Amino acid sequence: MPPERPAKFNHPAPSAESRAAHRYFAYVQDKLKSEGLMRTDGAPTTPADAPYTAADLATNFIHIALYDEYATEKNGQMVARQTPSRLRRWVAPVRMKLHFGPTIPETERIKDRRDVGAYAARLGRVSGHPVALTTGASNFDIYVLNEDERRGFGPFLERHVPGITPEAVRTITDMPRTTYCLVFAFSKGDSAVYERAVAVIRGEHPDALRLLCYHEELAQGLGLANDWPKARPSIFNDDEEFALLTTQDELMLKMLYDPRLSIGMTPTEATPIVRRLAAQLMPGDT
Repeated sequence: MPPERPAKFNHPAPSAESRAAHRYFAYVQDKLKSEGLMRTDGAPTTPADAPYTAADLATNFIHIALYDEYATEKNGQMVARQTPSRLRRWVAPVRMKLHFGPTIPETERIKDRRDVGAYAARLGRVSGHPVALTTGASNFDIYVLNEDERRGFGPFLERHVPGITPEAVRTITDMPRTTYCLVFAFSKGDSAVYERAVAVIRGEHPDALRLLCYHEELAQGLGLANDWPKARPSIFNDDEEFALLTTQDELMLKMLYDPRLSIGMTPTEATPIVRRLAAQLMPGDT
């Protein structure tokens, strides 16, 4: 018998606005690459033009894992401002699940499942914490949505993400083009233990830009939540120089889940331990 052919899916056509966004982000990807950005040479070795020391690693980790990129004003508005925070990470195994909007083609779904599955396994190996892609019960949900799907996503988020704030919902539904993707990780009350995360990836992204988003948002959702402009080579600096998780990023994930760092530590409490960890990970370096 000949092998069974995969089922054909009749996905609805994207809107004119979504098609325009697709053209725009294809242009963005081409422009970034033409400027020497979106590099993929940050792992498994560190590029010669982007060296870093153990002291750099410690400083970068402190700013990325122990500071927040945004602060909430008294009126509830989120503003960009580096703010000291606490060390946050998961205790439960992280079970990631992909959800696709109706317009996302089947070829992209297949590729994304393969890419995210491999990346989730890598995050687990590097951090030492259980991380995997699942088709069952999940606590880290990744939504790939086009413009129309994302803008109408608010009611779903309010029903299915306990504790999500109106500000977070608006950040997702009103996402400007300058934001390529995002993630929110949630704790209960004042706890620093993550229990749930939601990432949103634009369905209009071409392959390389979409993979960049997966690498950055899924790693940030594990606890490396901030962006720090001085971190290099790293995906946690908002400049898109590196598209994929780098060797330094891997070391920071390893540090984040090291039991010598306790959940809830402040920058002051964590700094001496972080410096010792960095020195151990890069012996003989300063």
